[in-house]
Amino acid sequence: MMRILNICVITALVAAAAYVYKIKFESTREVQRVAKLRSEIRKENDTIATLRAEWSKLDNPARLQQLARRHLDLRPIDPKQFDQLDRLPERPADLVPLDSADPIAALLEKPEFSDLPTGSIAKPRPQKGKP
Repeated sequence: MMRILNICVITALVAAAAYVYKIKFESTREVQRVAKLRSEIRKENDTIATLRAEWSKLDNPARLQQLARRHLDLRPIDPKQFDQLDRLPERPADLVPLDSADPIAALLEKPEFSDLPTGSIAKPRPQKGKP
């Protein structure tokens, strides 16, 4: 009877030792994984900081102004470019029904309306004193 009890206790001790070793091995593996993740996070944070610094350099208003002057043919706005509201062309009549499935096709089917001005191009007005 004593021999069976000793065998059971030894078996339990071996099983407990194996379980403790398994837990230690898993915890060591998790610590390594956490260290690797922290390293990757640090690397990504450094990359983000580098990209933010580069973005602030590229987004500098003085640099953008210089590039605009060099590559774009822009001129200052002339006050004569604006027109008064009473000189706007009249709004054209509703040429296309609102419930039309294809409004462009409905407009193309009416060639008599092709000479109507759009809102972007006004017919020239006669100047005062000239017929």
